Amino acid sequence: MEWKPDWGLRGRMVLTMFLLFALYIVFAAILFQYAGLAIMVVFMGLFSLGQFFFSDKLALYSMGASEVSEEEYPELHAMLSRLSQQADVPKPKVAVADSRVPNAFATGRSPSNSAVAVTTGIMNTLTEEELEGVLAHELAHIKNRDVMVMTIASFLSTLAFLVVRFGWWFGGGRRENGGVIVAIVASLVVWVVSFVLIRALSRYREYSADRGGAVITGNPAALASALLKISGQMDRVPQDDMREQAEMNAFFIIPIRSGFIGRIFSTHPSTEKRVERLRALEQELA
Repeated sequence: MEWKPDWGLRGRMVLTMFLLFALYIVFAAILFQYAGLAIMVVFMGLFSLGQFFFSDKLALYSMGASEVSEEEYPELHAMLSRLSQQADVPKPKVAVADSRVPNAFATGRSPSNSAVAVTTGIMNTLTEEELEGVLAHELAHIKNRDVMVMTIASFLSTLAFLVVRFGWWFGGGRRENGGVIVAIVASLVVWVVSFVLIRALSRYREYSADRGGAVITGNPAALASALLKISGQMDRVPQDDMREQAEMNAFFIIPIRSGFIGRIFSTHPSTEKRVERLRALEQELA
């Protein structure tokens, strides 16, 4: 299959990014009027810069995943080597997390500095073809630089949340400090709106990674089968496992559910919609 862009999907992503950008410009104009809050901006900027450059190591550490050698997992390495050649990206580092939750994620700021992690649960759950589909999906995320895009998109949203939470303290807690109150109210609005927009952007990028993964393997049915199989098991895993890492939802092949609210504001489209698109792509190939 040829790697062709889905212009409808790209258009929706561009529109969402434009809305986020416009929102953040207004937010920055309000925030930078108040010197007390500028300290938080500088601190968060340095923190996010460090997070950006060490995102691969931080993500693997937070999920309890360890880099593995070819001697430890020869088949997994061979599979990723082959798929990386087909995707025309450098082979990422390979990591494994000892967890019964069947899932996978990609991390890293660029294709040359990336990692793909899988759980022992997903390797025990999927067939070889299905696992290839999942790994190809993660390589599509790497090729599209999705981790970098989502990290940048989330920066000011995180900052807005912190201003809402700690802005009164930075303003000295004075009732007459109306400027700080304005900044806190603006931050609350920015955080709520960007929260929704970022999740919409994440869902669009999942569709794009599904399509890219199907292009890499030439087998949309295998990825569709993997999605159905994984999502059918996510609700049966122990509550104290990887569900604790809800902040990583945007990077998982299947999001970790957290009740009704988690489904409303999901970082991923529904499995049914993803499978429907993959089946339509399969019909195109046929």
